[in-house]
Amino acid sequence: MSMIKISIDKIQGGVSLDEVKALKNDAEKANRMLHDGSGKGNDFLGWVNLPNEITPEQLAAIEACARSMASLSEVIVVIGIGGSYLGAKAVLEAMSDSFRLLHKTQDTPVVLFAGQNLSEDYLYELLDAVKPYKLGAVVISKSGTTTEPAVAFRIIKEEIEKRYGKTEAARRIVAVTDAKRGALRTLAQQEGYVTFVIPDNVGGRYSVLTPVGLLPLSAAGVNVEELVRGARDMARATAPDVPFEENPAALYAAARNALYRKGYKTEILASYDPKLQYVAEWWKQLYGESEGKEGKGIFPASVTLTADLHSMGQYIQQGERTLMETVISINKPKHELKIDSDAANLDGLNYLAGKRVSEVNLMAEMGTLLAHVDGGVPNIRIELPELTEYYLGGLLYFFEKACGISGYLLGVNPFDQPGVEAYKKNMFALLGKPGYEDQGDALRKRL
Repeated sequence: MSMIKISIDKIQGGVSLDEVKALKNDAEKANRMLHDGSGKGNDFLGWVNLPNEITPEQLAAIEACARSMASLSEVIVVIGIGGSYLGAKAVLEAMSDSFRLLHKTQDTPVVLFAGQNLSEDYLYELLDAVKPYKLGAVVISKSGTTTEPAVAFRIIKEEIEKRYGKTEAARRIVAVTDAKRGALRTLAQQEGYVTFVIPDNVGGRYSVLTPVGLLPLSAAGVNVEELVRGARDMARATAPDVPFEENPAALYAAARNALYRKGYKTEILASYDPKLQYVAEWWKQLYGESEGKEGKGIFPASVTLTADLHSMGQYIQQGERTLMETVISINKPKHELKIDSDAANLDGLNYLAGKRVSEVNLMAEMGTLLAHVDGGVPNIRIELPELTEYYLGGLLYFFEKACGISGYLLGVNPFDQPGVEAYKKNMFALLGKPGYEDQGDALRKRL
């Protein structure tokens, strides 16, 4: 099966294809640096070869644990934030029946998420909603002390222990954490939790193909072997020895950087399937956290079309001309639904009779693409044959590889995030964390 297809011919209103090709040598060099570890952030390149390094034994262990959790739980709460949350959420939303919760019977546990916010109402309502159901939890944190998931885990852990006692609770809680260090590792050893390791050389936003993503996805019934297989094939398709013109990750990275150098500072990731909404959220973290530093970076935004054509479409069409657009298109839907003829034809839609809804959606996509290009918005198009675990795994790795190349083209370290510490220190100080008293007094005077 062919992998994804990338088209950049509709960017020529912003940059020429020759300007993209001018970045060929730099993009190829950046790709080699990801593989030989000669670039910035080389301590966090474990994701590069990860698809090929995941063994059948590792997958079997993950799947066995997922089956055990599924046998004990009707609801599994996955606790994490950032990359410890968005990757699993993206794949789960893409692979799930959009209206699953309306079905009276569930074949697999319902996976819910916590620790990605500090909303009191969210946590209260979650606890209230899960009362009738058998409960389990997967807590994901390298340190175990990140505020948002640590707060959620304390509350969820207390609920599970109150219901089942500490011994039985230990069977229902799985920790994904550092191999040797941290509060969560210590707690897991004390309580006897089953644990999986977050590799030291894989950052959170690149971790979806580690147990961080694979364990909760497997518990939810996602075929993680196919997800990994797709990523593995994409790793081959984007390897350093693949010619620039045939390498989708290199082409995408070069095209968006060529546009950035011409003043296109915001990239909108668009899709015409709501199942990809959280793929876009994951993509925003991946690129925003990787590139947004040193006063540089393409601002990542997203829209779900056609819905957002009725809210953001006006700005995209005629707003400030600093936008580029990347569209993810799915060629073949999973289901078939045709539009029937209506005798009265009051809505005037009989000209669509006999057509599949997907045909109408595709023409909306093509018409919008041309309108946006005519309006001065350069367009990159990414085509997936189908929305399956295989192709989704390929898409995720494609974006990861392109992000690494793009970061090096931009001249930044794509694998650190020093800026996120600023808000954390202020939050600790305002909450009265020991050691931050003086800073807290100073901040409160500014509020």
